[in-house]
Amino acid sequence: MKGAVLLAVADGVEDIETVTLIDVLRRAELEVCVASVGPKRQLTCARGTRLTADAMLAEVKAQSFAAVLLPGGLPGAEHLAACDELAAVVQAQAARGELFGAICAAPALALQRFGVLPGRQVTCYPSFAERLSDCAYVDQPVVEDGPCITSQGPATAMAFALAVVARLCGAAKAEQIAKAMLYRL
Repeated sequence: MKGAVLLAVADGVEDIETVTLIDVLRRAELEVCVASVGPKRQLTCARGTRLTADAMLAEVKAQSFAAVLLPGGLPGAEHLAACDELAAVVQAQAARGELFGAICAAPALALQRFGVLPGRQVTCYPSFAERLSDCAYVDQPVVEDGPCITSQGPATAMAFALAVVARLCGAAKAEQIAKAMLYRL
């Protein structure tokens, strides 16, 4: 089930999580649309990495995506959570039962606010777990529950990205990419 992946970004997103998702998904030959929810395409990540988004969210929000993903980081996850256009995109993705996910603070801040977590098992950066409600926090690097994939933080970004690849391209493709990158699943 290949298809385009939407990676929503904002000023202050976590550098490693954002770049790892872009890199690994593109290694899987997935089309990745990095879309800014902010007022401009150029943004600065939490640790100073500068990125230029492929598009503005407003330009692509009506498109269909195989997955919609959110990196964490502060204040990036807060900016993502505050974006009503992104909320509508994620809610529609979840309503269709299509893949969506977030890492670090984004599950607890954005996905929680968007109302797509009730009844699910999820993970996030451990200090944000107390912000989750109506779902079950699981202290694991990556947690998959139906179409929802969540992960804990920068050190789990590779596992998170490979879990997305496995869902969209199959386990063999994820294993192939992991092996080529010297990553052990």
